[in-house]
Amino acid sequence: MNWTDILTDLIRRTTSDLPADVEAALALAAAEAAPGGREALILGTLLENTRLAREASSPLCQDTGTLTFFWRVPRATDTLALEEAARAAARAATARGWLRENTIGTLTGRPADGNVAEGCPSCHFEQSATGDVEVWLLQKGGGCENMSRQYSLPAGAATDGFAAGRDLEGVRRCLLHAVCEAQGYGCAPGVLGVCVGADRADGYLEAKRQLLRPLHDQAAEPVLAELERRVLREANALGVGPMGMGGRPTLLGVKVAARARLPASYFVTVAYMCWACRRRGVRVPAEGGAPEWLG
Repeated sequence: MNWTDILTDLIRRTTSDLPADVEAALALAAAEAAPGGREALILGTLLENTRLAREASSPLCQDTGTLTFFWRVPRATDTLALEEAARAAARAATARGWLRENTIGTLTGRPADGNVAEGCPSCHFEQSATGDVEVWLLQKGGGCENMSRQYSLPAGAATDGFAAGRDLEGVRRCLLHAVCEAQGYGCAPGVLGVCVGADRADGYLEAKRQLLRPLHDQAAEPVLAELERRVLREANALGVGPMGMGGRPTLLGVKVAARARLPASYFVTVAYMCWACRRRGVRVPAEGGAPEWLG
């Protein structure tokens, strides 16, 4: 099994082919927009961009983002070999123009060769109950990453600009505050991946993992599913609109998970994703055979 070739093709598909559920949501919003209006013009441009990128296998956005791989692998898998395959795939995709030279040294400001550096691309592994290997790629650009937020509750109006307690109402206030803060800077309409609880580091990782969920998916916990629906409805009533130019939609989806926390901490972590919700997966069966493309 040549994982470098599989992951290189995964990068190509992720960077150039918007998932069908996201494209359908944009198309529905464009159909509901007033003809000739600002929302219709912007959404129509996004859909045209989507079509051209798919046809040419060219990036949906000039910022090809951070490459984050989420793996589910059988026990005793050589994860070091898979990480090396991910690095080789990043180099190959960069050489073919599917990725921009988008990774730079923080201290030097110089580009990393082939988008490969310490921790880039990023790989996260979980053990699978089956013999299959499944990997999902999330490509998150810098513009929307800049709009991600983490809150420590309780929040007070005097210091934080708004008040929020340690409960789901406080979480709701944080999410709407994050949307108001983002405005159009994160290339709305966006998607919120949210983690309630955990520590600061795991909160961001879990919030990013929520962005892999399809737009129609609802949280398994009824209270979280209701929170997702309510925040989506209320965010779309704020009038931020596509690219922050007013109107609707402001968000395409809200995906929330809750994780255990320490009594002293109550974090609400928001991973903001732009309209180019670049997520794709591939599954390789344990018995071999052709890869199954997901998403």
